Formats: sequence, C-alpha cells, structure tokens
Amino acid sequence: MSDTAFPASIAIPATSIDEVISQLTTIVEWSKEENSRMGYFAALYLKVTVQIKKGIQDNFFDHGPRMERLDVIFANRYINACYQYQTGQTPTQSWTRAFDETKLWWPIVLQHLLLGMNAHINLDLGISAAETVPPEELQSLKGDFEKINGVLASLVGGVLDELAEIWWLMGLLNRYLGSVENAIINFSMGKARDAAWAFAETLSPLTEEQRQKAIVEKDEVIAMFSNVISHPGFKGSLVTKVIRLGERGTTRQRIEILE
Repeated sequence: MSDTAFPASIAIPATSIDEVISQLTTIVEWSKEENSRMGYFAALYLKVTVQIKKGIQDNFFDHGPRMERLDVIFANRYINACYQYQTGQTPTQSWTRAFDETKLWWPIVLQHLLLGMNAHINLDLGISAAETVPPEELQSLKGDFEKINGVLASLVGGVLDELAEIWWLMGLLNRYLGSVENAIINFSMGKARDAAWAFAETLSPLTEEQRQKAIVEKDEVIAMFSNVISHPGFKGSLVTKVIRLGERGTTRQRIEILE
C-alpha cells in the first residue's frame, strides 16, 4: 500500500471524456509522486485518450457522441480497477495480476504496458462495447470500434521511441527492425481487437446474470494469459532481465518519458 492515499476523486465515475482525461492525469501524477509503476500504463492510456478526444473533435469517428460514451465506459473500468486495488478492494483477476506486478522490481516497462493492455483490451473492451449500445445497435458500432485500433497503432512508433530512451538497445532494434516490430505489434493489437469484438457479440444479447457469468469466465482466461507476459519462458525471461538491468532512470522519470 502506498504512503499517500489514493485520490478519492477517482472513486466517482467519469461522465465525459474530459473527466476521463482529468482522472487519468490524477493517476499519473499520483504515480509519479509515489514512484509507482502503475503510472506506466496510466501515462500511455492518457495519451491514447487524448488522441481519441482529438479524433472525436475532428469527426474521425462515424458517431462522435457514441464514441465518447464507449470511451467513458471503457476508461471507467480501468480507473475503477485502480481505485479498488489501491483501497484494498478486489478488481478483476486480470487487473489484479497486472497491478501485483507493479510491486515487483524485475518486470520491464514493456511488460507492464502489455499486462495493462491484456486486461484492458482483452477483457474490458468487449464488455464496454456491449454496454455502450443495445443488442440491435451493436453492429452499427463496429466501424468506430475498429477505428480505435487505428488510433492505438498510430502511437506504436512513439512508444517504441520512448522505450528507447529507457533502454538504449531498443533504439537499435527500432532502427534495424522497426518496420518488422511495428507490424508484429499492430498485428497482435488487431487480433486482440477482433477477439474483443467477438466477446462483445457474445455478451450483447445476454441477460445481466448471464453476462456476469461470462465475464468471470473470460477474466479467468485473460488472467492466466498474463502469466505468459510475466514469465515468457527461460530465454524470454533471460532477455527481459538483461533489459531490466539496462533500463535507465527512476520510475518517475520513466513515467515522464511515456507521457
């Protein structure tokens, strides 16, 4: 548990994308003050949300108000999970696994980001889509749902550059393998998006009781997959340990780089 109480304002669900940005900023600032690794994913998520807001303002999405509703529902799941974890409550297993890792020294920054994306995209995104519109309107949401992946993909290059500031060898990888690495990351995000949409289609027609049962079952699967990210086999773990020993800066400085 942190020395400084987690901001109580986070307990109140956001009702607009501006409130989401404000709450994410609060989490990032708290994380910097506390040198908490929770701030890694929060900083990335804040950047994504700012881009989604810009997309709404620029009419990038087919239906701006509906996209904002999806964004708010989606973000509230993460924000609430943060609050629950920091106040001794129990969020979903997927988020619990991700947050537990923030207390450990060995996971590298990229692992923290992937653990957050695993919980938020593989579990929360499908749930949020199903809650945004009634079942008969779900298919009309698909186009904007897919555009979210475009926003995420557009930030991949920037994130890789930021990781290079934390670990210098990443700069060489970006230079010589950049296009390959981008393709792999974007493909993985595409698969996660498709799986999230399939989950939304599964949840949408269900009763509330049926939905909750399906969510619990899905959460168990996603939480188990987090083990692959945290413990990527002998060779993978050896590589991450080498990277971790070479990561520069304090937790606060790394969060500031990701911002």
